[in-house]
Amino acid sequence: MNRRIVLGCAMFLFTATPFFAQDTSSVVDAIVKEVNENSNLEALGHELMDDIGPRLVGTPQMQQAHDWAVKKFNAWGISAENQEYGTWKAWERGITHVDMVYPRVQSLSATQLAWSPSTSKKGVTAELVTLPNVNNEEEFKKWLPSVKGKFVMIARNEATGRPDDNWKEYATPASFEKMKQERTEQIQAWNENMKNMGHNKRSLIEALENAGAAGIVDSYWSKGFGVNKIFGAGTKKIPTVDIELEHYGMLYRMVEHGDKPQLNIVARSKDLGVAPTYNTVAEIKGSEKPEEYVILSAHFDSWDGGTGATDNGTGVMVMMEAMRVLKKLNPNPKRTIIAGLWGSEEQGLNGSSAFAEDHPEIVNNIQAVFNQDNGTGRVVRINGQGFLHSYDFLSRWLSAVPNDIRKEIETTFPGRPSSGGSDHSSFVTRGAPAFMLSSLSWDYWNYTWHTNRDTYDKIVFDDVRSNAILVAIMAYMASEDEQSVSKERIVLPIDQNTGKPQEWPTPRTAERKGGM
Repeated sequence: MNRRIVLGCAMFLFTATPFFAQDTSSVVDAIVKEVNENSNLEALGHELMDDIGPRLVGTPQMQQAHDWAVKKFNAWGISAENQEYGTWKAWERGITHVDMVYPRVQSLSATQLAWSPSTSKKGVTAELVTLPNVNNEEEFKKWLPSVKGKFVMIARNEATGRPDDNWKEYATPASFEKMKQERTEQIQAWNENMKNMGHNKRSLIEALENAGAAGIVDSYWSKGFGVNKIFGAGTKKIPTVDIELEHYGMLYRMVEHGDKPQLNIVARSKDLGVAPTYNTVAEIKGSEKPEEYVILSAHFDSWDGGTGATDNGTGVMVMMEAMRVLKKLNPNPKRTIIAGLWGSEEQGLNGSSAFAEDHPEIVNNIQAVFNQDNGTGRVVRINGQGFLHSYDFLSRWLSAVPNDIRKEIETTFPGRPSSGGSDHSSFVTRGAPAFMLSSLSWDYWNYTWHTNRDTYDKIVFDDVRSNAILVAIMAYMASEDEQSVSKERIVLPIDQNTGKPQEWPTPRTAERKGGM
C-alpha cells in the first residue's frame, strides 16, 4: 500500500438511527458471535502467510494464492473465480546467501531483490566498492570503468542504526539534536553528490551494470531495529541484493578504511517468462437488487521481503472472513456483495483499476466499497471521500456497529477524494462511493510496511476480529438499505495556482503488461 494523508474536519459518531427491519439487531448480534466464537482468521492467516508465503505479482506463489482463495470461497458456498486482466514478468525467488570472505569470514543478513537476475550455484565473488565523491558528471564517467568485476554499494551509510524514538527516550536533548543535524547534512551531501554524478538511482544502476559491475548492493533501512524495505531490482543481467543496515554499515566502513572486503553472493532465482495476472472475485448474488453492488476490497499481492502479513494479508483475511459470515447468516442479501482480492496493487493499483475499467456496469451501480489495506490494527478512521451525503449513509450503517468498535472510529465528512494510495481510489476516481478503513498504526510504516519483518507474528488478531465484525456489519447494512446512496460530489476548494476549483482526481490506467 502507498501512504496518504486524510484531510478534513473530524466528527464522531455516537447515535443510532432506526431505519432497517426489526431483525437487524439479531443479525448484528449473530455476526459478532460468529466472528468471536467461530473465527477462521487464524487458520486463514497461517495458510496464506506461512504455507503460501509472499505474493509477488508474476510468481507461482501469487497464482497459488489466487487458487487457494477460490477454493476457500467455494467451500463456504460462495461462487468465485480468478479473472485475468493482463500479464507480468514471471519470476520465482530462490536461495539468497551472502558471505564476506575477505578480510575475514562472516555470513551476512541479505535478501535478493524482486525480479533480480540469478547467479550460478557457486555465486559471484568480488571486491566491494562504494560510490565516489565527484564534482561533476565528467569525473564520474572517468571513475565508472573501475567498477568492472566489482560489487558496488549504492546506498548511503546511515548516521545511526537506532530509530528516533530510541534516541528521544535515552539521549540528552543536545545529543539528539546533534545526531539529527549530522544526519541532515549527510543526506544533503549524498543528494548533492548524486546530482554531481548526473544520475538518479534508476539511471545509476543502469550505468553501473553497463560498465561491467559484478552486482549491486543496496540497503533500504526502514528506520527501526532490524527492518529493511525490500522492493524490486533495477538490473537485467547482474544480481541485486539488499543487505541489512548493521552489516551494510560495517561493510561501508571497511571499504572507506581501505580494507577491501570481498563478498560471495549466491542469489538464486528463476526467470519463468511471462505469467497471467488475476483478480480473485467472489460473489453473493443479490435477491432484490442484484444489479447494485457492495464491494469488499483488499489487495492480494505483496512485496516479498516478508510474507505480506500486514500488507495486505490482514485485509484479505478480513474480507474473506466477512464474506464467510455473511454467506452463513444472510445468504440472500438484497444487493449483490462482491469480494475483490486485487492483483498488483503494489505496482500501481493495477488489479482494481483493471476491474473498474473492465466492469463499468458494476462501477456505475456501486452502493459502497469498503477497502482495508494499512495494517493489522483496528479501524480508527473513515473519510467520506468527497461524497456530499456520505455522512447520511455511513453514519446510518455505522449506527448498527457495536459501540466498543464504533467508539474507536474517527470520521471525516465529507472529506476529500483520494487519487491513489490504495484500491478504493480506483473506484473513487470513477465517481463510485468507496471508503478506506484506515487502521491503527502498530508501527506499520517503519516495522512492517514492505519490510523483511512483515510476517504472521505481527498480526494482532483481536484487532483483525474487530475489523471483520465491522466490515461484515457495514456490508450487511449497505446491502439491505432501502435507499440507494447519493453519489453527489462536493465542489473542491480553489486551486491557488489557477484560481479555479480543483478537479476530481482522474482514474489510473491499469498496467496490463508489467515488468518486461
